[in-house]
Amino acid sequence: MKSPTIIALLYGPDQPGLVSRVSSWIFLRGSNIVHADQHEDPEAGIFFQRVEWIPSGKIDEEAASFEKFASEELGMTAKVAQSTDRPKVALFVSKIDHCFHDTILRFRSGEMTGELACIISNHQDLAEDAARYGIPFHHVPVTKATKAEAESEQLRIVHEQGAELIVMARYMQVLSESFLEKAGCPVINIHHSFLPAFAGGKPYHQAHMRGVKLIGATAHYATADLDEGPIIHQDVTRINHRNAIPDLIRKGRDLEKSVFAQAIRLHLDNRILVYNNKTVVFD
Repeated sequence: MKSPTIIALLYGPDQPGLVSRVSSWIFLRGSNIVHADQHEDPEAGIFFQRVEWIPSGKIDEEAASFEKFASEELGMTAKVAQSTDRPKVALFVSKIDHCFHDTILRFRSGEMTGELACIISNHQDLAEDAARYGIPFHHVPVTKATKAEAESEQLRIVHEQGAELIVMARYMQVLSESFLEKAGCPVINIHHSFLPAFAGGKPYHQAHMRGVKLIGATAHYATADLDEGPIIHQDVTRINHRNAIPDLIRKGRDLEKSVFAQAIRLHLDNRILVYNNKTVVFD
């Protein structure tokens, strides 16, 4: 079995010797780096790093000590996690089920380093499927008149379950700014087009009308600005004049599943740093 590791994500003002100081801190404790990557934004003067190592001592103490070192001595913002962490995830869904099933099966197969804690839906269509998977299903109807009350109930469930991530598996409601502020955790959404093109309803119909040769999918963090959050992962597939709208929908759904899964995986594996509404993704 692999030894448990500490994973640190750091960012802050660029300065000489950062890589050396981080690696020396780990080396002088007799610990062993297994992966390290870094990036510099020369325009903003910001340095980003992801480093993973096998600790020589007690993992909790070493992780806490490194976070203190990064903040107080390097002046960096640091997020420190452990490879054994299994964050709880709340899955939001409506009626469209392809990302719903795909995501659950990936968690069940052990592909994701997390735990699906609950399913929250504004419809009951997928309740039986959730029961077969053995995952708690919460039906919270949402209307324009009851949106505030519904979101309060959703937040209650999320907090009660201890969820550290919310994923929107084609959840066809817009989460309010208040919800996103009170959730206390990131929210990942999958968008059925290659943002910013063809936003809104029926993107594949729009793409077909334009005669495009590529269609895509985008996974991003949800923010108060609709579909404007930091992009995590995108992908495209080719189409041609022989493809009708059902072909575009089928190909698009395949893309949505894989892009959504990759975004969740990258987040749970602690490979994403967000800054200035952009992401640095250490793959």
